[in-house]
Amino acid sequence: MELVFVTNNPGKLSEINHLLGRDFVLKSLRDIGFDGDIPEVYPTLEENASAKAFFIYNKYTVNCFADDTGLEVEALNNEPGVYSARYAMVGNKTGYTDRDELTRANIRKLLKLLEGKKSRKARFRTVISLVINGIEHRFEGVANGQIIKEMRGDKGFGYDPVFLPDGYNHTFAEMNLEEKNKISHRAIAFRKLVNYLNTRA
Repeated sequence: MELVFVTNNPGKLSEINHLLGRDFVLKSLRDIGFDGDIPEVYPTLEENASAKAFFIYNKYTVNCFADDTGLEVEALNNEPGVYSARYAMVGNKTGYTDRDELTRANIRKLLKLLEGKKSRKARFRTVISLVINGIEHRFEGVANGQIIKEMRGDKGFGYDPVFLPDGYNHTFAEMNLEEKNKISHRAIAFRKLVNYLNTRA
């Protein structure tokens, strides 16, 4: 079966390709000739993942899947959520042309808003929308933890340096990829997707 992963992120493609069996051929957006942007305008991860998957399915009539991920912090009413990747830009006219600069700004804003808060509980959540022959299936992965007060580690990306998963002494950014993939939200959701696809095959 051919499947299109609604991404051009080579890291994500490699991770999923490694998990899928030989019965599947995985393609990226670039492989099918799409190099535009798909707006993520909805207030939930579920809606954004679904919208991206159906956008590509309806445009190319190909079986495909898309994911959306957010950090949800209890004391901040589950913010930043769908705005996780651009949190520092919400309510702020400052532009960020460098992705690393924006990431640091996102973390600074998060830590500032958590000052004085008793609870620092948080969770990463990934939602995958799989569309096969026009029918949608969803898979979710969750990693629970705490937001620590200062950044630790130089691996990973996004909020990994301040996210300490429950039961561990290392942040996501202090873990190697193999260790992180055993417990991360994205890996959990991807494994559910792969198990479903292998069952169908």
